[in-house]
Amino acid sequence: MKFLLKNVVILIILSFSTTLFSQISFPKIEPPFWWAGMSDPSLQLIIYGQGMAEANILTDSPGITVSKVRRSDNPNYLFVDLEIGNEVEPGGFRLIFEYQREVLLSLEYELKARAEGSAERKGFGKEDVIYLIMPDRFSDGDPGNNDMEGMLEKSDPANPNGRHGGDIEGIRQQLDYLSDLGVTSVWLNPLLENNMPAYSYHGYAITDFYRVDPRFGTNEDYRKLIEDCHARGIKVIMDMVFNHCGSYHWWMKDMPMGNWIHQFPEFTRSNYRAETAMDPYASDFDRERMLTGWFDKTMPDLNQQNEILAQYLIQNSIWWIEYAGLDGIRMDTYPYSYKDFMAGWMHRIRQEYSHFSVVGETWLQKETHTAFWQDGSPLSGDYVSHLSYVTDFPLHYALRDAFIQEEGWTTGLNRLYYVLAQDLIYADPFNNVIFADNHDLDRFYTSIGEDFNKFKMAMAFILTTRGIPMIYYGTELLMTGEEHKGHGFIREDFPLGSWSAVGGGAKRRPERSEGSRSAAERSDVPSEARDPGKRSDATEYLRTLLNWRKSAEVIHSGRLKQFIPEDGIYVYFRYTMQDAVMVVINKNKEAREIVLGRFREVLKDYSSGRDVVSGAEFLLDKKMYIPAETALILELRSRH
Repeated sequence: MKFLLKNVVILIILSFSTTLFSQISFPKIEPPFWWAGMSDPSLQLIIYGQGMAEANILTDSPGITVSKVRRSDNPNYLFVDLEIGNEVEPGGFRLIFEYQREVLLSLEYELKARAEGSAERKGFGKEDVIYLIMPDRFSDGDPGNNDMEGMLEKSDPANPNGRHGGDIEGIRQQLDYLSDLGVTSVWLNPLLENNMPAYSYHGYAITDFYRVDPRFGTNEDYRKLIEDCHARGIKVIMDMVFNHCGSYHWWMKDMPMGNWIHQFPEFTRSNYRAETAMDPYASDFDRERMLTGWFDKTMPDLNQQNEILAQYLIQNSIWWIEYAGLDGIRMDTYPYSYKDFMAGWMHRIRQEYSHFSVVGETWLQKETHTAFWQDGSPLSGDYVSHLSYVTDFPLHYALRDAFIQEEGWTTGLNRLYYVLAQDLIYADPFNNVIFADNHDLDRFYTSIGEDFNKFKMAMAFILTTRGIPMIYYGTELLMTGEEHKGHGFIREDFPLGSWSAVGGGAKRRPERSEGSRSAAERSDVPSEARDPGKRSDATEYLRTLLNWRKSAEVIHSGRLKQFIPEDGIYVYFRYTMQDAVMVVINKNKEAREIVLGRFREVLKDYSSGRDVVSGAEFLLDKKMYIPAETALILELRSRH
């Protein structure tokens, strides 16, 4: 991204006193601009250019003061702390670079006006369903940006690990489809520049924290996409990474400080044991290896204990919230960064945006380890995380097991029961983000043996139990894939997307007006995706549930009551003082009758129920007939 600096004035000094400043370069400044009227008046600028450390910096703008200038062993960096008074209006102010009291350079730095209501923005919540999109694999709306000058990796749609050409414009063209499907929020895997020689499509090896990768579009394209989402009532969640960057990041060629990243005599990988962060018996060695080891050879581990880098990352997240109009952040590898830094970051976010939503990726196997990170958990002790939303991997594993295991005392559907029975350790389990799969896991339809009935039962559970559901792109089309074959096989091209290159998705670009049509109706979709018995039925099933859930307040805010699964049947209720929904999952391969007296504590006030999928009416008398391998979601009708 080119810096938005206005009215730049370079004052040429006719007689330089040093050779160093005869070679001074025009500086790179991050953040490139800021905003007037922020809650925190402080602003840290990182200024990079040849010989910068020799300069002094000041400003003559009223209300703005240079509170501190810091330097490192690298002569090309200045770290400047500013204080911006509350009275300062939006506009430009001068930064003046001096050497031995001679002015070398004067430039204007911009303070923008904040959008109306920015501080009060409301993030995603229990009322939402999140749709996860990997941009490179979703839709190629602009083939002209597939290969861009200066980008090291070229597009290669036939390579599962290559860039396939999906972009921001492709996502924008699919917004009508997403809106019709019933999606209320989208989480986009990282869109920032990943200028790496290979395997750059996923976005997690960032090489510029202030620039959208040009193969996806521009910063302005991203902002416009969010505006278009908001116009359809869809929120946008940005995927951020604080733990590491890409090895081709611009600062890796000229490190700001020796302790900017964690360095070892030879490559040292993380042990990936995030449990060490809360293990009372963990060795210092294991905990440090988890925190300081690199995620991969191409992903240097950032040292958030460096206070300048820490402030850089905090400001970058605020910059994107303010610039793009974000509704939420998903923070990658949350426990891999220093937990005190993460708590400080969350406190700063809450200070600026009290209703904003952040979900931390807490990829942990056990409920206790996951709950530790949620603010207010009784397990957190003196640690205050300020983090409201966590990813519920224990429930993901239980959901998979529920439909691949035989029924037993602790297996099958009882896996779901026992995970939910431990919710007392969370501050608010209804804030857990729940999912059947994601971009790092086997596609759920594959993990359950491509059993369509199991798929529908699992989706019914995800969309009615406690928590905020997340649906991975293509789930509604029964996309398949196994992680052990390589990540490219669980991140294949979205069949309904626009694909112009051979080897990409449906191979042909549909007209934009087809964006909201179902798989069964689309002529550009491969024949297997138009199978009316499977994939189109899956789309319609999810469309029905998602659109029903939009207005189902009892699901958004109702309490949960579950009954121990018996004989392959799991019954639970979502309820408020006014309404109730009864969910019955019959995993058996034959129909069953259930005796309703067991559920009288809820059903005593209701006489019948209507299935939200089929519309069928069920009398709540003594017994109820449940079809084989079926989930019923019954809106209960009062006796009065």
